[in-house]
Amino acid sequence: MIEKKTSPKGNTVKVTFTLPADAAQTAAAVVGEFNDWNAEAGAMKLDAKKNVWTKGVSVKTGSSFQFRYLVDGSKWVNDEQADGYVANEFFSENGVVTV
Repeated sequence: MIEKKTSPKGNTVKVTFTLPADAAQTAAAVVGEFNDWNAEAGAMKLDAKKNVWTKGVSVKTGSSFQFRYLVDGSKWVNDEQADGYVANEFFSENGVVTV
């Protein structure tokens, strides 16, 4: 799930990425152009009360970026709620978010 919230001044948008807790056994990360595809920087936190993995990132209003989820350090997953998809060099697709 992807949630977008524009800042009060309107110059940034907080994008919150959410995965069900059962999507990953030990770790989940959201990686993309906004963090140079760095899994450590995109590490998601498990919210046991809500039973989900979450990570929020702030990006400039009017931007668009590619992303994917990295689950348990080896499995790549796309988000069904992405605004679009583009082919990548690994013969699969990256999700796209536009804010």
